[in-house]
Amino acid sequence: MVTSRDEYILAVDHGTSGLKVALVTSLGRVVDFEFEPTPTHYLPGDGAEQDPEDWWRAFLTAAKRLLGKKTVPAESIIAVSVSSTFSSTVAVDRDGNHLMNCLTWMDSRAAPYVRELMGKFPTITGYNIFKVLKWIRITGGGPQLSGKDDLAHVLLIQKRFPDIYERTYKFLGSKDYLNLRLTGTFAASHDSVMLFWVTDTRDINRIAYSDALIREAGIDRDKLPDLYRSVDVIGVLKPEVAADLGLGKDVKVTAGSPDHQAALVGSGAVRDFEGHVYIGTSSWIECIVPFKKTDMFHSIASLPSAIAGKYQCVNEQDLAGGCLSFLLNNIILHENEFFVGREPDDPYEKLNAMAGRAPAGSDNLIFTPWLNGERTPVDDTALRAGFHNLSMRTTADHIARAVLEGVAYNTRWSLGYVEKFIGHPMEALSFIGGGARSDLWCRIFADVLNRRVMRVRDPIEANCRGAAFIAAVGLGRITFDDIPDLIEHEMIFDPDPKQHRCYERLYDAFLAIYRKNRGIYRRLNR
Repeated sequence: MVTSRDEYILAVDHGTSGLKVALVTSLGRVVDFEFEPTPTHYLPGDGAEQDPEDWWRAFLTAAKRLLGKKTVPAESIIAVSVSSTFSSTVAVDRDGNHLMNCLTWMDSRAAPYVRELMGKFPTITGYNIFKVLKWIRITGGGPQLSGKDDLAHVLLIQKRFPDIYERTYKFLGSKDYLNLRLTGTFAASHDSVMLFWVTDTRDINRIAYSDALIREAGIDRDKLPDLYRSVDVIGVLKPEVAADLGLGKDVKVTAGSPDHQAALVGSGAVRDFEGHVYIGTSSWIECIVPFKKTDMFHSIASLPSAIAGKYQCVNEQDLAGGCLSFLLNNIILHENEFFVGREPDDPYEKLNAMAGRAPAGSDNLIFTPWLNGERTPVDDTALRAGFHNLSMRTTADHIARAVLEGVAYNTRWSLGYVEKFIGHPMEALSFIGGGARSDLWCRIFADVLNRRVMRVRDPIEANCRGAAFIAAVGLGRITFDDIPDLIEHEMIFDPDPKQHRCYERLYDAFLAIYRKNRGIYRRLNR
């Protein structure tokens, strides 16, 4: 079922670095978009916060700039749909005002409280075996010891900011906060609430809060929002928002989905076991699965997807493209006595060109991308990044390529566990995210993973496309079954056997670096 081509959805992709607002047809064609950055505030003790008011300002700025181009008639815009990062938690009062900065998915200050909740004897991989099995049985997962998920953030606020906890009316994820600002509705989707770890997902068609887990966690049920499917309409734009944007008063807002679920839909890989790889600030390899399952040893779980009645194999590696940002901002372009120049207009393209001048394998230089610890396939906040096997022959070109290759090695590490989890090889992978724009990086991934890499057209718009598809399904314009035929793969990268053999040797060394140094990381960073 496919209907009108002349209707548009205002799709929002709220990422770590800012908000993108796009005009997308109900058939998934991205017409135009605007981006507005937002800052992150890093605090002592592994804190990472953002001001929700910055998000709203960024949304209004980007949306007005986009709509001001008058690319499409305002009356043809039928819905707004938001996608955003997981585990960025906002405490709001009854009037919808945020009570403190958002604790982002990078904030791990709550790790001690999660260990206190989950770590009492007898333990397995740091978890009390009886508690973690109860959590897994009901939710499909459980609070990560890294302290970066929503439940951890609620515990942090409860323990360190008790006055704010008491004043909190609802705890919302970042997507759900933006939906609140758009509609006035306090709501969460089945997928966005998952990392609060207090929903019963055993019946994928009847997801609800678990009173037993809420009691176990020691938080208040009435501080959690009502639950909806991702495709459900939760309201229309508030009159003042519609007027500010110049949109009709009947523009609907769907519940939407977090970035993982929206990206999967936007990749077109909506059938069982069809894999996609996302390379943005973070990265993941995910697919739809027809079963509920958990691998607690490698932080992989079947969680609700945006597709009603379907689970999604969910996992995440902490930093991918974020490693390139680190290299540029902290080392190459960091203003100091040696660099006082102007940043080039296209620093990432120049970094990509540098990497392209180095040989495959970067002269045996290996980069480990654990700048912020890691989640999958090991949940360890103590891990740290490094360049290994530097020599007098090493150049900046080698270093640039080694970062691209190191992220690919890390993805290869995760891929083996994901394929074991789903019980199927992922012989071809749809590639999306900002990293997929680089031909070189796609080629490196194909050779390191030894898999066909299929770059989706407009890969950086996958989240916006997915958010728009979710709204289009909710409004009856398409079905999820229509989506594969609406996606185009613009370039295919098949693995080169010779290059794969080169990378296989270096990948073995990459794993050895982890095994032989994890004890040192823990001594240095605990």
